[in-house]
Amino acid sequence: MKQSFTISGITIDVTRKNVKNLNLRVYPTEGKVTLSCPRMLSYKKIIQFTTDRLPWIKKHLQKAGVKKDVREPNFESGDEIPVWGKPRELQVEEAERPRRVLANGAGTIRLNIRPGNDRVVREKLLDEWYREELKREIPLLIKKWEPEMNVSVSEFGVKKMKTRWGTCNIRDRRIWINLELAKKNSDCLEFIVVHEMVHLLERLHSKRFYRLMDQFLPDWKEREKLLTS
Repeated sequence: MKQSFTISGITIDVTRKNVKNLNLRVYPTEGKVTLSCPRMLSYKKIIQFTTDRLPWIKKHLQKAGVKKDVREPNFESGDEIPVWGKPRELQVEEAERPRRVLANGAGTIRLNIRPGNDRVVREKLLDEWYREELKREIPLLIKKWEPEMNVSVSEFGVKKMKTRWGTCNIRDRRIWINLELAKKNSDCLEFIVVHEMVHLLERLHSKRFYRLMDQFLPDWKEREKLLTS
């Protein structure tokens, strides 16, 4: 029997089983919290148990969840922006020409904008460039792993997500990837793509799920640490 409830803005997925103890787990990569408990345990006791452990839950979600740089860039010349895990210097050029982002071999990112374009416009333009970077790499990874796993991904998408690096719609065989991954090492992107594709074989974060992760991507734990560092 499964149910869920929200406490302090955090959704807890509850599964009642033939067990004696309560077992609380946090999955930072997914931004999920699960609780398994005895079938006949009262709802009041479940709430109390979870409330008592809220600081621990928040600590683990904040420690390993999706993080943004505390110092927001102004997107001006000289700013450093992350691209595939490495800092790149931004060069902004204002001119009456089409807006675009160009990456050159010198390790810089050139942002062509029109005079008067503000920070919001610059960030949006860079986000679209990050999106295109991901859309170039994700199909290659899916193509690589589909035959290895004997699964098929029907569709993928890229979007900004606050608490998750990726999601999987098992019924439609669709995966979503967080835009922020274009800023991380490419090994992190592969880890998330594999993670979501494994859900096509095992819906839950069960022992079988992690056995499959170990089978397909033995160094996934190191990649997860790299992702959340």
